[in-house]
Amino acid sequence: MNGTALLLGDLQNDFLHPNGAYGRAGQSAPEIAALPARLKPLADAMRQRGGLVVATLFTLVPGRGGEPIISAHLKKLRPFLAKGDFAPDSWGQRVVDQLLPVDVTVEKIAYSAFHASRLEWVLHKCGIERLIVAGIVTNGGVASTVRDAHVREFECTVLEDGCAAFSPDVHRAAIEGLRPVARIITVAEAMREIEAA
Repeated sequence: MNGTALLLGDLQNDFLHPNGAYGRAGQSAPEIAALPARLKPLADAMRQRGGLVVATLFTLVPGRGGEPIISAHLKKLRPFLAKGDFAPDSWGQRVVDQLLPVDVTVEKIAYSAFHASRLEWVLHKCGIERLIVAGIVTNGGVASTVRDAHVREFECTVLEDGCAAFSPDVHRAAIEGLRPVARIITVAEAMREIEAA
């Protein structure tokens, strides 16, 4: 387990909490809301068996006047995002309380957690060769991160019921699209493997 990390993608207050940016805008899905409770026992088991728990934190970097730097495609998709949302070191940027503690956090600014971040450096320095990936959204951050991990030669496992999207159909399509580059299992299957390690 020393060479394995559970990668929790973007399970943050601004995405999941009712008072977060997405909650205030009415942007949620029951499948997304259910993830912290489902993943907490797995995260605890990983840590107890010597694995690493890494959380990626989507971040909107403040620019001029403190206004967030938002990519044009994201601004079009999520026009409700505003000053202070996903700001560095803010409550909204933090991992939801239910999943704390985590061992390492890595800020990310794009779909892929590897793009312009320190994630690859952290994983190599911690001796990680295998990733178990969970989080949101399956067709965005999860898929992009898994594909980038694959080309960097990390062995990837995706937790089918440990990820979610705003639509079950979109989630299922994204999972099918990841089968060529990752092993797909359930949280229960991952828990059994971790307990047997």
